[in-house]
Amino acid sequence: MSKRKGSNAERELVHMFQDKGWGAMRAAGSGSTTLPSPDIIAGNRDNKRYLVIECKSIKNDAQYFPEDEIQQLRTFSSMFGAEPWIGIRFDFLKWFFVHLDEVKKGKGKLYVITLEYAQKKGKSFGELIGLFKQEKLT
Repeated sequence: MSKRKGSNAERELVHMFQDKGWGAMRAAGSGSTTLPSPDIIAGNRDNKRYLVIECKSIKNDAQYFPEDEIQQLRTFSSMFGAEPWIGIRFDFLKWFFVHLDEVKKGKGKLYVITLEYAQKKGKSFGELIGLFKQEKLT
């Protein structure tokens, strides 16, 4: 993902949260430090929910994640007391959100989210923030 494309996607997501009454911000320097740092931190005091999100905006139909990226999100979410999510937007499609516990191991030490898996197991933005619940077919 190009830096500009990723930054634009992150900004879009921050605005989506704020438009629904959530506090949200992009974490400066995420991915450029050795310390665990998610792309987005969001919270809603009414629901007492706090989310940390690693964001990807891709043109392919699969995104691979190194094990250390997954572990850093897990570590930060534990330290912060927040739910860890991967937010992924495939070009020309909506956002999908996969809880970190549902991200599957792929090849070697890589984890993977495919478009098919995101459509099957992922949540829409509305589902993520609790606007509605969509029943998934298995």
